[in-house]
Amino acid sequence: MSSLPEKAAQVAGPTAILQPPPGRRLHPAWIVAAVAFLALVGAAGFRAAPGVLMVPLQQEFGWSTTVLSAAVSINLVLFGLTAPFAAALMERFGVRAVTATALVLIGMGSALTVLVNQSWQILLTWGLLIGLGTGSMALVFAATVANTWFTKSRGLVIGILTAGSAAGQLVFLPFIALLAQDPGWRQASLLIAAGALAVVPLVLKFLKNSPADVGVLPYGAEPADAGAQEQRDATAAVPEAGRRANAAVRALQVLRRASRVRTFWALAAGFAICGATTNGLIGTHFIPSAHDHGMPETTAAGLLAVVGIFDIIGTIASGWLTDRFNPRVLLAVYYQFRGIGLLVLPLLLNAEVQPSMIVFVVIYGLDWVATVPPTAAICRETFGADGSVVFGWVFAAHQLGAAVAAIAAGALRDATGHYTYAWFGAAAMCTIAAVISATIRRHGARGTRTGEAEPAAA
Repeated sequence: MSSLPEKAAQVAGPTAILQPPPGRRLHPAWIVAAVAFLALVGAAGFRAAPGVLMVPLQQEFGWSTTVLSAAVSINLVLFGLTAPFAAALMERFGVRAVTATALVLIGMGSALTVLVNQSWQILLTWGLLIGLGTGSMALVFAATVANTWFTKSRGLVIGILTAGSAAGQLVFLPFIALLAQDPGWRQASLLIAAGALAVVPLVLKFLKNSPADVGVLPYGAEPADAGAQEQRDATAAVPEAGRRANAAVRALQVLRRASRVRTFWALAAGFAICGATTNGLIGTHFIPSAHDHGMPETTAAGLLAVVGIFDIIGTIASGWLTDRFNPRVLLAVYYQFRGIGLLVLPLLLNAEVQPSMIVFVVIYGLDWVATVPPTAAICRETFGADGSVVFGWVFAAHQLGAAVAAIAAGALRDATGHYTYAWFGAAAMCTIAAVISATIRRHGARGTRTGEAEPAAA
């Protein structure tokens, strides 16, 4: 009588994908997810740095808020525009190689920052090097890992991995703020570099590219399940020509197909506002704004660290909810609550931390990137096997929105002496994002091509 592995080999051929042996309690997917989480933590160090380091750099070099905001904006643009190409590169060269390279770029960029003495140099380190590195480690990385390794609990996994960025902020931010004061911002930059580089050996050893590399099915899949077939379509059954194709060509082809779909533009618009109101505004300008009101930088940095704590809770909860409820409704609720928070923020800023500010920090933390799991779910539902690359382009819109908000808020601060108009404008944009999200059409699961969905003019 044929054994189970032999039968599987007869069905699947010489590269049969098997379930873990009965004695293996932990599916390899969870090991990959854990390493991916650590990689996102290591890459997140710089995400917290600009807001903390902006004031020390201004004090040492006399650079304006607009100049430093421009460096952050370059970083955010590259962070976003790199993401879809990184997704295609992961399809061609594997997740492990792309992730390790990205972490090295982040480490180099942060370490070289200690040598700057001209404003154009901060544009090169903060902007170019770290922008390319963090872009390759963007949230599309979380979506790629979840879609490749998991059939069951994808939303939860994306939520956990997305929380890795918040955990990075939580781990690094208080130390960066303390080091920026004593002994100085250069030591803070070196800490960020060390955090990114420390994860590289773990990535090279444990971050496998696909379940086939270790001879298993994705977590939650059964050989005859439709779910397993869908997962094979999304990871292994992407046409081989597409896998061999130039990554840039693949990313642009997916963009061309996705641009015909109205849902793509709705997601991109909402996520652009999401980026503007998180990375671009709060992430970059909350600490300088609090400093304008007399709050010490370390105190403001501690508040952002609390945002990071509750972001972990909120994003994981959002992933759980996404597996169970309509992601469009979730997005609308998240954006509207964020808008309410931004509307009242100018009234809460003070030299001392008031209870009302704690309430704001908790609510904003729960909502910070809770939008990611439902957005990734809609991409997967609508665009099928192109979903990860499409999510990369949607994330590019997220970072373009963040870049515009970062430089616009800096310019408003220089022109008016305060950030009040920036907070009110962001609150209005959140209401627009809520309306857009609530009106996104529902789609059945698509095949491997986005062009099957309805045209934008439909």
